[in-house]
Amino acid sequence: MRVVVVTGGGAGIGRAAVERFANDGELVVALDRDAAALDDLAGRAADAGWTVRTQQLDVADDVAVGRRAAELAEEFETIDALVCAAGIQRYGTVEETSMELFDEVVGVNLRGVFATCHHLMPLLRADGGGSVVVVSSIQAYASQSGVAAYAATKGALLALVRSMAVDHARDGVRVNAVCPGSVDTPMLRWAAELFSDGRPADDVVAEWGRTHPLGRVARPGEVADAIAYLAGPQASFVTGTELVVDGGVRAALGVALPESTGGN
Repeated sequence: MRVVVVTGGGAGIGRAAVERFANDGELVVALDRDAAALDDLAGRAADAGWTVRTQQLDVADDVAVGRRAAELAEEFETIDALVCAAGIQRYGTVEETSMELFDEVVGVNLRGVFATCHHLMPLLRADGGGSVVVVSSIQAYASQSGVAAYAATKGALLALVRSMAVDHARDGVRVNAVCPGSVDTPMLRWAAELFSDGRPADDVVAEWGRTHPLGRVARPGEVADAIAYLAGPQASFVTGTELVVDGGVRAALGVALPESTGGN
């Protein structure tokens, strides 16, 4: 039985990844700072008969990350895959974003991934290699307005992924990223409420979905499928790259031609 560790495993893409791996018969350690979300996941795992361990962890606390890694090393000695899905979204231009808010976003989205990989890399390479999958974003390539801190961290993650892939290829550790577009997660719903101006959140999410060529936002499980591919043996020669799961957003130009009026 493979051992998979997932940060941000209590909700959203991380939760979907936990459920995907567990349903495939893997032993999954789900880490999240939200105790209530972990309790809900534990209940779901018990009902489904999955082998899921839930442990509370804030990835922004690198001392706590180190302690948790030491506990995992004592219990497992080696792990097969690490999924870094913990992340937060905050809004503001570079002028509007306070340094405290910037540090919060960097602390979770970038420093948290760095700390997690720093402490768990020895477990990944202990038995001849493993796989790391980092959840970045389509906003690593193209930005909305007012997401300076968030976009900066997601772009930086891709550089970190490439660096780790080169450094640890000799250890047999593959490192890749997934870059989702809009995904129907609690974080997206929070954003929809924030910008709803009194409209139902469902309407806002549907509106955002229509900006994707496929006409909708993604389901978390669709991103989890991409994560499972990158973490598994089917991707054994894939490292240092990004898998874009964005419903066609990056392929589309923002300026559309007028509707056709007929003719040749």
